Amino acid sequence: MKIICIGRNYAEHAAEMNAELPTVPVFFLKPDTALLRENTFYLPDFTQDLHYECELVVKINKMGKHIMPEFASNYYSHVSLGIDFTARDLQNECKSKGLPWEIAKAFDNSAVVSDQWLPVQDFPIANLLFSFFQNGELKQEARGHQMLFSLDQLIAFVSKFITLKTGDLIFTGTPSGVGPVAIGDTLLGVLEGREMFKISVK
Repeated sequence: MKIICIGRNYAEHAAEMNAELPTVPVFFLKPDTALLRENTFYLPDFTQDLHYECELVVKINKMGKHIMPEFASNYYSHVSLGIDFTARDLQNECKSKGLPWEIAKAFDNSAVVSDQWLPVQDFPIANLLFSFFQNGELKQEARGHQMLFSLDQLIAFVSKFITLKTGDLIFTGTPSGVGPVAIGDTLLGVLEGREMFKISVK
């Protein structure tokens, strides 16, 4: 199982990161060890500026390669919600040197995924409203149709380069409103009015 993460897929988030809008999808990988297996996240000591990024997550349900956009919907059936934790200070340092920045994205426990999954036939991706709360305060909110590249476009693009396998996860990108995490925080993700995850930061 691999975790494929999409960057800069919401225009306002690209703007808040002072990044150009991409003309094709931008993606990077997290290993399976990045999955957070519990509801407690321990703030790592190698960063002084850890950020949350709440995202829609889909699970691939069969193997595929060179998938055409019109057939991409055959490769997923459920959607969930997660967090792509990012060590922003490490990421900025890597970017300034022109280096890859997996060190800031792919570390252990950096990927939160809810254990609840909604069927896309009942909850179409484009219509989904998702919200992220930090200590009860709304920080991020968006609908799926605000993505620059739709899920089907993302699957078609990624599968040109990487074979998708059953169980792979795609983090579809985060909207604006990302920010730092601190010890003592409670992080809550809501999808279509359903509480999907509740994480304590220690």
